[in-house]
Amino acid sequence: MAEARRIVVKIGSSSLTTAEGGLDADRVDALVDVLTKVRNGGEKEIVLVSSGAIAAGLAPLGLRRRPKDLARQQAAASVGQGLLVARYTASFARYGVRVGQVLLTSDDMARRAHHRNASRTLDQLLAMGALPVVNENDTVATDEIRFGDNDRLAALVAHLVHADLLVLLSDVDGLYDGDPAKPGSSRISEVRSPADIAHVKIGSAGKAGVGTGGMVTKVEAAGIAAAAGIPVVLTSAVHAADALAARDTGTYFHRTGRRSADRLLWLQHASTPQGALTLDDGAVKAVVEGRKSLLPAGIAAVEGEFNAGDPVELRDTTGRAVARGLVNFDAKEIPQLIGRSTRELARELGPAYEREVVHRDDLVLLRA
Repeated sequence: MAEARRIVVKIGSSSLTTAEGGLDADRVDALVDVLTKVRNGGEKEIVLVSSGAIAAGLAPLGLRRRPKDLARQQAAASVGQGLLVARYTASFARYGVRVGQVLLTSDDMARRAHHRNASRTLDQLLAMGALPVVNENDTVATDEIRFGDNDRLAALVAHLVHADLLVLLSDVDGLYDGDPAKPGSSRISEVRSPADIAHVKIGSAGKAGVGTGGMVTKVEAAGIAAAAGIPVVLTSAVHAADALAARDTGTYFHRTGRRSADRLLWLQHASTPQGALTLDDGAVKAVVEGRKSLLPAGIAAVEGEFNAGDPVELRDTTGRAVARGLVNFDAKEIPQLIGRSTRELARELGPAYEREVVHRDDLVLLRA
């Protein structure tokens, strides 16, 4: 932790806003004070993933609680995102630090060109001395392309920027083996594998009604990051300084895996399949064991409505999902391709059809 050079810090809505909605300037300033002190030594870089846009927009729009419908959430985000970034800009300006806003959707990150552009933008902001403030682009995201919570977004951003550490800040000072509000519950200081917390009953979003997560999303995000080779500290916002100084605080999740290809992690954890392709036994073996591309000859059936470039699920003949990938054809084109060789299709339909339905570079295997 002490040697971490590039750090992603995620802060939740409840740690930045009041229960009634609206930003708490003192809380924002307190966080900025800590982050600036960490990066001012010149040896550490900070990427901030900040919730709070929707919560910040509630009070100005006369909303008492976070709305459940997407349209009003997007309206609140539209108002609140400007307020949130303006508050960060003003607070960091006290130290002469520039802020760069980066808004993402899961659809952006699953597609090769968009993913590459996001990575390049974040790297360039850091190289120029700016501090990126990342949030989900709630104003345009549909239900199908939403991350759903910024904890998962933070884990994926940590992977995207090749972070050395992910710090998840909440209103709870770590993961407990029971309800933190009840006597007898103890903080879990370290998690070395998912088995360490298999017995723990994890809570959902709190009572304030301004966020979407809760401890369950934080633990899931920590698992994603740890499996991608990034250690995680989960603690409360008031202990941010301790976490960033590598002092004992919160819950520390050890690495459980190694880095994978950047975009494939997003495809696995941040995409929603728009349809499904059923593979015959030979194709399943080729894709899963041989790590091959999916060819038309191996498809047995198609389901759903999707366009070329959309994520789809690849299933075996029992209906079990074995992989996920970006498809190269529209759903309506697939039926005429089923079971046929690419050479045959090229002769009959033209050279554009002499290609994979899902290329192996756009495909991620799902764990059984």
